[in-house]
Amino acid sequence: MTILKMRKADVIVIGGGITGMMTAWNLADAGRDVVLLESGELGAQASGANAGSLHLQIQYPEFAKFGEDWARDYGPCLGFLKDSLALWQDLSRRTGEDLGVKMGGGIVVAQTGAEMALIAAKARIEAKHGVETQVLDRAALFEIAPYLSDAAIGGGYCAMEGKANTLRVTPAIQACIERAGVHILRDCAATALEAVHGGYCVTTPQGQFQAPKVVNAAGASAGKIAAMLGLQIDIDGFPLQVTATEPVAPLIPHLIYSAAGKLSLKQAPNGGCIIGGGWPAARRGDGSLATDPVSLTGNMAMAAGVVPRVGQMRALRSWTAWVNGTPDWRPILGELPGATGFYLALFPWVGFSGAPMTAKVTAELVLDQRDTASLKGVSVLAD
Repeated sequence: MTILKMRKADVIVIGGGITGMMTAWNLADAGRDVVLLESGELGAQASGANAGSLHLQIQYPEFAKFGEDWARDYGPCLGFLKDSLALWQDLSRRTGEDLGVKMGGGIVVAQTGAEMALIAAKARIEAKHGVETQVLDRAALFEIAPYLSDAAIGGGYCAMEGKANTLRVTPAIQACIERAGVHILRDCAATALEAVHGGYCVTTPQGQFQAPKVVNAAGASAGKIAAMLGLQIDIDGFPLQVTATEPVAPLIPHLIYSAAGKLSLKQAPNGGCIIGGGWPAARRGDGSLATDPVSLTGNMAMAAGVVPRVGQMRALRSWTAWVNGTPDWRPILGELPGATGFYLALFPWVGFSGAPMTAKVTAELVLDQRDTASLKGVSVLAD
């Protein structure tokens, strides 16, 4: 019989993406003994593999699909995201590394009058929550974005959106949490989780860990972690892919979306364009991911239809990532009812953008420095 070693801590954080790492960092800075468990490499699932967009606007495809009632319910999350982007702008200073955070603004490009009407309706809801999206006619749009296709007739411009360099973010935060004293275990998946006297016990291939409080920041796997306690949360994982082009001269200072379909497009500091927007990757039979050539073709065609110069660029590489999602897009933050000391730290779909604030709020809840009621309208657990 194998006897597993036992390590006790103040808090166990499950999930080594940016949200889990920053939650652990905040808790360690507050003097807590923190163990961080990651099933693979830090930031490998989504945080280090996404397109690096820093979103604030209500996403246009979902607004068009779900309508204004859905957007009004989601509206309070905009203030949360706005606060998170403010934390993003301070993160280079906090880590001591240039993370490539640039707030050049985001533009939803329209090619029809119907799309313009939806952009205007979306902007009115955003304004009620402190997010300004300017509705631009064709002349105003081309004044700030002359690189767009002649098919564009206008758009919505949100100055507070931007981008970050995902390749720099994870290593920088990892170095900070190591200095803060967080005990990090890689390739250390939680295989069992049970409530015990005084808290919880997590079983892993590297031993057992016990703490009075556990934070579930496992992203796409968060539902599986909660199920170990017999609890259900409405979250799932979705495989997406991203493509990078060859470097070109400075062309696109903005984060670009298309009202005609799924697209996020931005230019990296090295001149390469990063193209994503939610196109699905393929799943192999063993559960691993592979890029889907159909999605690659569709994504590149969408990008070239909005910025014609992209059609002349060579794609250098494509890669896959997991993103966690919920039907209503609202965060799941706080102590899970029926499981005292078990916290969820999940911001679906735009979790990279929301990570700093998600981590800040989660740490404050764990430290009893914030009331869950303060998240009413934002977190589904506060309703």
